[in-house]
Amino acid sequence: MVGRRTVIVGAGVVGAAVADELSALGWTDITVLDQGDLPATGGSSSHAPGLVFQASGSKVLTELATYTVEKFVDLQHEGQSCFLQVGGLEVATTPERLAELHRRHGWLTSWGVEAEVVDADRCVELHPLLDRSLVLGGLWCPTDGLAKAVWAVDAQIERAKARGVVFHGRHEVTDITVEDGRVTAVVTDRGEFPADVVVSCAGIWGPKVAGLVGLGLPLTPLAHQLAWTGDLPAADGQASGEGYEAVRPILRHQDSGLYYRDRYDGLGIGYYHHRAMPLDAHDIRSMAEADETGVMPSVLEFTSEDFDPAWEETQRLLPATADVKIEEGINGLFSFTPDGMPLLGESREVAGFWVAEAVWVTHSAGVGRAVAEWIAQGHCSSWDVHECDVNRFEDFQLAPDYVLERDCQNFREVYDILHPLQPMDSPRNVRVSPFFAREQELGAYFLPATGWERPHWYAANAGLLERHDVATPNAWAARYWDPIVGAEAEATREGVAMYDMTALKRIEVAGPGAAAFLQRLCTNDVDKSVGSVVYSLLLDVDGGIRSDVTVARLARDRYQVGANGQLDVDWLERHLPEDGTVQVRDVTPGTCCIGLWGPKAREVLSAVTDADVTNAGLKYFRAKRLSIGNVPATAWRLSYVGELGWEIYTSADLGQRLWDTLWEAGQEHGVIAAGRGAFNSLRLEKGYRSFGSDMTNEHDPYEAGLGFAVKLDKGDFLGREALLQRKEQQTRTLACLTIDSTEDVVLGKEPVFAGGERVGYVTSAAYGYTIGRSIAYAWLPVEVAGVGTEVEIGYFDRRVPAVVTAEPLFDPTMTRLRG
Repeated sequence: MVGRRTVIVGAGVVGAAVADELSALGWTDITVLDQGDLPATGGSSSHAPGLVFQASGSKVLTELATYTVEKFVDLQHEGQSCFLQVGGLEVATTPERLAELHRRHGWLTSWGVEAEVVDADRCVELHPLLDRSLVLGGLWCPTDGLAKAVWAVDAQIERAKARGVVFHGRHEVTDITVEDGRVTAVVTDRGEFPADVVVSCAGIWGPKVAGLVGLGLPLTPLAHQLAWTGDLPAADGQASGEGYEAVRPILRHQDSGLYYRDRYDGLGIGYYHHRAMPLDAHDIRSMAEADETGVMPSVLEFTSEDFDPAWEETQRLLPATADVKIEEGINGLFSFTPDGMPLLGESREVAGFWVAEAVWVTHSAGVGRAVAEWIAQGHCSSWDVHECDVNRFEDFQLAPDYVLERDCQNFREVYDILHPLQPMDSPRNVRVSPFFAREQELGAYFLPATGWERPHWYAANAGLLERHDVATPNAWAARYWDPIVGAEAEATREGVAMYDMTALKRIEVAGPGAAAFLQRLCTNDVDKSVGSVVYSLLLDVDGGIRSDVTVARLARDRYQVGANGQLDVDWLERHLPEDGTVQVRDVTPGTCCIGLWGPKAREVLSAVTDADVTNAGLKYFRAKRLSIGNVPATAWRLSYVGELGWEIYTSADLGQRLWDTLWEAGQEHGVIAAGRGAFNSLRLEKGYRSFGSDMTNEHDPYEAGLGFAVKLDKGDFLGREALLQRKEQQTRTLACLTIDSTEDVVLGKEPVFAGGERVGYVTSAAYGYTIGRSIAYAWLPVEVAGVGTEVEIGYFDRRVPAVVTAEPLFDPTMTRLRG
């Protein structure tokens, strides 16, 4: 297999990995260009300290790191491994950090990586330089270690060359030509290279290369301090000795933003808790300047005054360093993004232009494999990489000021203890719904979601606590929470509540070919009568779930698709027919939505509309145009909280009037405004799945419990053939677990154990206020997912008993929804 003409821009640790992995898949017409010398090209790979820690709350980041470890261990450079597997140790000097290490251990266990939380004595045994009196414990991962990045680049280059890949150093890319929306060539200062596929692996220069095709890349190069000590005084277990570069584990002291690695008898010290030092990619030193100064472009002058706190803390934690000096230091540039994740995939605007950017050495080999599979096969078959997709961002998240502010905050937070619900400090109030002023008047506590300020509870509902006794969860689960959450959930089940659903993505699909187009992409039958609403899935070619969507047919040639985010817009656009018979448009900014739900919802709605909203007039999963007061709206008869009600849509300019009309009509029925906290609890009581947590690209509909949304007899649809094969090979399932304890509320990503062995992990979790039990959904092997099976959930340093329970937990006969 030759493949298309491919040019990779950048021959650092990522570009070399992409070339190696893509050529291993049979592609031979590959050229790799770099402005620097090979294999030390002058980018971040050339100065990176090489730390590979696998612990991450992101499953895919751990998987990419694990693959990098496995590959580099076997990768040879002049007869030596490209990986020093000395292990990784994170130490705690505060009780809060020790608790965090237990949580991080849970992540590693969930993702199948061997690790353990060890006591202080074991920490000192592993790393004798530590002051025993300061350490409370540590997280030990024996497979972590140090990547020899330049060696790995060289070894992967040689492997790729053996398969016919051509590498050119000292070729600076000056332009990328685009014709009819597709790349055609890469232009350098030493000639032009025809290309059908261009992969930007330029690292800190990524925004500059992407800019050549008009792509705004949300990436900021930021300087990170790295210093090297002189030789430490010899002492038992304290000197590396015997000529080995590293024998002690890499060490992280995250409360002070520090890490340490051996370099023969000295130490390398990395520091993150200094001021953010961003640099525009266009202002990075040129190769000509680097040649003149002898300093690589990715290295800035060391600012010792910024490093002073790090050196003081180092001497406290590692007393042996008191007798040595800092011999050298750099401010080395690394890439940061608004959400801390890599940027992978093909541009929406320019066909054939791919990026593999914001990738550290830690994940480099895994990213190389993922991108190679994606290019060669049309999808990544090894892992779910939707969190890394470059097209995941909303337009406002690409604004330069937003990118810079978020990237700098992510730099500062690299080693912080972050709660799953913890909001960004700034910018806030970027996107507000038309209901925002009314929500503020009710004392809403807001948490952002893709920039939208979304209420999680309302202080105005504090009075509900007089008649609702709400259980208090453990301290970690009680952050960004209030007992009002439980009261709002119970009040929704008893009466009626208004939920702001504006943050949900809304996509209009229109044109004479709209029905056929959606039939091709959806698993369910959406070619139904006008007014129909259908829950469906979007699948990839391998049968994995790309998203779950709600599709409403509002006219013969017009649908509204309720989706999960920007990647759904991208997916639909990529599959548009070339004949122009279908148009896809994101209508979210110009519209808004209220969820009016609860047993009294019909009484409220019927008071403000002349339309027939009885069961006969507006059936379950049907939509109708109507007027609410003097507001034209569309009501969809469905509910994600499991109660009678509607999603009610109107244009953004009429949103506040819609709120006021429903609010006034609801007063005599005890209407409340309710937030996302109650919504999530009610959702789980009803067993409704959430894409991105409960199921992802790696799962198929049947194992996710969504087989009802697949209509195999409707005709062909994307992923159907692969799904038929997967249907017969089910080995896991998404199971509902319940916990009797009121305090033991878990939050997601915790490991699940059966018979003392890890068998799966939690996806979504919450307390079920109206069923009186904690709920956790988890991926489990089918053999341990039978109803009544007792399991345990690893929660920090404890094992929480749980039991597999039949779902849905609430209203299994659907009588309340259809009432």
